[in-house]
Amino acid sequence: MNIANVMTIIGFVVVILILIIVVVTGIYLYNVDQTQKQHPVLRNYPLLGRARYFFESIGPELRQYFFNNDNEGKPFSRNDFQHIVRKAKYKRDVFGFGSQRDFEAEGYYIRNSMFPKLTKELKMDQKTKAKTNRYLLIKEPMFAQRVEKLEEHESSVYLLDEKDTIVIGGQCKYPFKVRGQIGMSAMSYGSLGERAITALSEGLGMAKGTWMNTGEGGVSDYHLKGGVDLIMQIGPGMFGVRDREGNFNWDELLEKSKIPELKAFEVKLAQGAKTRGGHVDAEKVNEEIARIRMVEPFKSIDSPNRFPEYSDMPSLFNFIDRIREHTGLPVGMKIVIGSHIEADELAKQIRDTGKGPDFITVDGGEGGTGTSYQELTDSVGLPIRSALPLVDNALKKYGVRNTVKIIAAGKLISPDKVAIALAMGADLVNIARGFMITVGCIQTLQCASNMCPVGVATTDPDMQKALVINEKKHRTANYVITMRKGLFRVAAASGLDSPVHFKREHVVYKDEKGKTWSMDDIYQTMIEKGGEGSANA
Repeated sequence: MNIANVMTIIGFVVVILILIIVVVTGIYLYNVDQTQKQHPVLRNYPLLGRARYFFESIGPELRQYFFNNDNEGKPFSRNDFQHIVRKAKYKRDVFGFGSQRDFEAEGYYIRNSMFPKLTKELKMDQKTKAKTNRYLLIKEPMFAQRVEKLEEHESSVYLLDEKDTIVIGGQCKYPFKVRGQIGMSAMSYGSLGERAITALSEGLGMAKGTWMNTGEGGVSDYHLKGGVDLIMQIGPGMFGVRDREGNFNWDELLEKSKIPELKAFEVKLAQGAKTRGGHVDAEKVNEEIARIRMVEPFKSIDSPNRFPEYSDMPSLFNFIDRIREHTGLPVGMKIVIGSHIEADELAKQIRDTGKGPDFITVDGGEGGTGTSYQELTDSVGLPIRSALPLVDNALKKYGVRNTVKIIAAGKLISPDKVAIALAMGADLVNIARGFMITVGCIQTLQCASNMCPVGVATTDPDMQKALVINEKKHRTANYVITMRKGLFRVAAASGLDSPVHFKREHVVYKDEKGKTWSMDDIYQTMIEKGGEGSANA
């Protein structure tokens, strides 16, 4: 018998074995499906019902890549995602033919000037530059891999002019001076892995003039890698400044304040997407994270939804004042606003007591989170464009606006969104998920599982291998720089020489009928209706 016949027989036997295995497996699964008691679909349609569950499981990927249009995806559409990626990867964000925005829908628009500012007329730092790596797109064929070239690129970092420096805590022993209006929102080491935190720190350090909020997980060595300015957040769990019993540790606070990069503290009352308090699953709490947070390793961490010791404004303000006096650093507070009542109460207490925060971070309800609950993320707390003017109005009403800076947060991922927030009353803007995308996030929504496929929101060493720090840090720097450049571009189009001059008059609201409203008109309506506005675009 020749070799060909032997191979034919072997092949025939293999095929028969495969068919037998398939048939036996099918019969087994048929019987299992028909007798199980959990899924009615499988009882009535054994085997076939499994296709239903398979397609359900891959539904998010099918919608993201095949069925959603470019403006439909949530939390961020494909257009939003691509704008972030282009800024980070190519250090530019241009496209052709026209906007995909629905101009029939209601929304905010930035007023342009008939006499915009020339580039040479802009008030910005012309000297400070940074070298980063960016990609040049050479060719993008339809059926082959795009051709790109990596190059080193030096550019201005688009900082504010020194005379426009934003000073937080001017009366403090060590004020925090900021010359870039865009920084990183609170993201803890533990929620993100060490590679992600390191890439973000080094990228922000390269971009200069910005800051990094540590999140409530405390200061880690990875936050310090890039030499970027830090705001240390103190949440109700008091991680990083507590003793083993969970009590506040003033000696540890003082030690933290001596870190050269640490420029301010932020007392976290609430976060937009999780007003309940923070949570980290046990598998994320390795020994290093436990040491930094001063908790037990490999046990889930839940922080309370408020500081147990402080249940009113006077006691909270005393706590803030004591931190400021103990460290000499500015102290802010992070809040979520539900109505004008809370904003008015806060501003009135600042005026009446002469105490309170040096800055207020207003976090919109649309903000992101590693873990939270649907009922909180969807319905508790106002979105940023409703909350921000309430806080700004209240501080002005009680005459304390000049003593308190406002940082806005809530999906402010593009220069136009930042400009609108500044016009609504913000001095500075925080971004979280935009920065996650710069280091590789692809919105798989697996942040709570510790199985992030791109190594961003995970502490698993194997998953983190996907994230290459020396490549992603440049994308972070490019994103910040390009965002600041775009912000100056929008300011110039509005006839302003610097984005620090955005005011209410520079933004209008168009309703669904085409009628336009000034922001002052909207705010007046809010006051007349008891503080709640109707413009939520």
